[in-house]
Amino acid sequence: MDRYAINYRDETFLRDHIKSILDFYHPTSVDESGGFFQNFRDDGTVFNPGQRHLVSSTRMIFNYCKAYRLFGDEAYRRRAAHGLAYLRERHWDGERGAYHWTLNEHRADDQTNHCYGLAFVVLAFAAALDAGFEDAAEDLERAFVLMEKHFWLDGDSLYADEATSDWSQLSPYRGQNANMHSCEAMLAAFEATADHVYLERAYQLAKKFALEMADKADGLIWEHYTADLSVDWEYNRDDPKNLYRPWGFQPGHQTEWCKLLLILYGHCPEPWLLTRAQALFDRALAIAWDQSHGGILYGFAPDGSICDDDKYFWVQAETFAAAARLATVTGEDGYWDWYDRIWDYAYRHLLDHRYGAWYRVLNRRNEKLSDAKSTAGGKCDYHTLGACWDVLRTLGKC
Repeated sequence: MDRYAINYRDETFLRDHIKSILDFYHPTSVDESGGFFQNFRDDGTVFNPGQRHLVSSTRMIFNYCKAYRLFGDEAYRRRAAHGLAYLRERHWDGERGAYHWTLNEHRADDQTNHCYGLAFVVLAFAAALDAGFEDAAEDLERAFVLMEKHFWLDGDSLYADEATSDWSQLSPYRGQNANMHSCEAMLAAFEATADHVYLERAYQLAKKFALEMADKADGLIWEHYTADLSVDWEYNRDDPKNLYRPWGFQPGHQTEWCKLLLILYGHCPEPWLLTRAQALFDRALAIAWDQSHGGILYGFAPDGSICDDDKYFWVQAETFAAAARLATVTGEDGYWDWYDRIWDYAYRHLLDHRYGAWYRVLNRRNEKLSDAKSTAGGKCDYHTLGACWDVLRTLGKC
């Protein structure tokens, strides 16, 4: 197929693409002894089979729940149920009242409590409830209560990031990433339950980070803050490629927030949500689009210089989803131009047309950095599947 002749907004294209990604994982994703394998080479070969990460366990549940909702295939429902059982029986620790962050050979490996992880637990159970798993309602409420009890800082209107395994001590670090995904999870929980407590929490987080905290950083969302909510310009300065806490402005997080603000705008159409969504998207693309090689670069410094010039799969996916929402809400065709441009780039460079799914990361010249397509905690194509699903939803096709 000529990539330049593709209508990336076409329902059939998007559904087929979702199916092709799922097909990559289908032959080898299920571990019959429990949960999902989470580390895959480009050809689908599993490596580090005993490694499990809470983020991938929950995201893969999300993938299969959304697949079941979209296609109605019982095979996807069975896989979702398989993942839910592992989350409840292996990741959950009733004695601590917490979820294990990582497991090795089904045994706890790291018991640090992360708000980021709990956000994805909420997202997984919300997706399960939406897919017809009625027993997920109790799990969803329990995970939310844990977040509220241990991480919510009422005076600051945000969640703390990290706690010791016994919940006795909070880290002084404050970050936007865990709160952004908490906002995403709360929106999903609201849409699955119609309980406005989740919508109110999502709104508080959006206002805190996309408005109040962004105004401390020239209207963009910085990643890191101190316990008193000052911008921490130095945190991980020497580690711009950190998996969860990279230094620099992240263009993908500006556009991911754009998408979340527009979802919120659909539920409570306050003008600032749309205005700030546009500003975040426009500025991120103006700085981070690679004019020489295409694609969106990973990070830029406060002075606008690029601090990480790799091309990550999730950045492109979240940005085309945001572009579709902006185009639909504003009626401005320029956002559809961005949507098509990003898809053209991804189709040419990030999609694996031989084995399926997307490569995880490329360098600036669009060369692969490794043959690890998916890694525990790092990638299971939740972003790509979720982005395609969100575009279908934006277009009224699901």
